[in-house]
Amino acid sequence: MTVDREGVTVVLPDSASEKSAEMAVARLGPWIRSKLVEQHEALELVRQRGDQVPWLGQLLPLVREPGRRIARRDHGQVLVPEGDHLQALESLFRRSARQEYSNRLDAITDSCRTTWSTLRIGDMKTRWGSCAPGGRISLSWRLMLAPEEVMETVLWHEVCHLDEPNHSDRFWKLMDERRPGHRADREWLRLHGAQLVL
Repeated sequence: MTVDREGVTVVLPDSASEKSAEMAVARLGPWIRSKLVEQHEALELVRQRGDQVPWLGQLLPLVREPGRRIARRDHGQVLVPEGDHLQALESLFRRSARQEYSNRLDAITDSCRTTWSTLRIGDMKTRWGSCAPGGRISLSWRLMLAPEEVMETVLWHEVCHLDEPNHSDRFWKLMDERRPGHRADREWLRLHGAQLVL
């Protein structure tokens, strides 16, 4: 079950009945209500940003330019097309995420004496990143909207999965050794992740 700004989504096996969905929603009612309140509060904070967008911990002003087709970061501001600019802005974040994450993954894996193979930039709904066998790493472009240290912690998390593919005690020991303070960054994402929207 997920709760996001589109509403509540209940995913059940094909064999499950509609009554099963109703029972699940009823049982999880308090949790759903608290998540809906969180979503509402997060969207209100996003609205309060006005014509600014977060970029790795900085709020950058959006500048609308007539005739512009693509968004571009330029000297502490983000140039966007006039009118509906969200698609152009998301494209900019996706492009920037690929370059930013690739450079950081190179540095992190070098320091850990390991390697990654491919990077997928996505918009995952339930997690910020993942690591598959063979060093295939997937990361959400929305991490570019988070503080830099929070984004970096997610990258460290996925690199640690190159050495330990599960969340065993050994994995968390690696995280403690390689990224002290990671727990505070994970808590930041838990509390503020819903605000990482355009």
